Amino acid sequence: MRTAKTISITLPPELLSKAQEIAAREHRTMSELFREAIRRYRSVDPEWEALLAEGRAHGKALGIESEDDVERMSDEWRQERRLATQR
Repeated sequence: MRTAKTISITLPPELLSKAQEIAAREHRTMSELFREAIRRYRSVDPEWEALLAEGRAHGKALGIESEDDVERMSDEWRQERRLATQR
């Protein structure tokens, strides 16, 4: 009894070409390539997620709410360093 199902997908020509190049380079079938792509897409890296969560919590504790806050704080830190080295 077959457990796999056959599907049909539509890709733009340039994406299809790229997928075919990758499959050939890695000695895979197109099915293998797309199965791996879907596995990677749905998997979540727990270490990366934990690092992001820690970074967000630390940023929130510092009052960082936007990219502008990061830029402003970086500029302030650099200015403080310049002043400290001039003394």
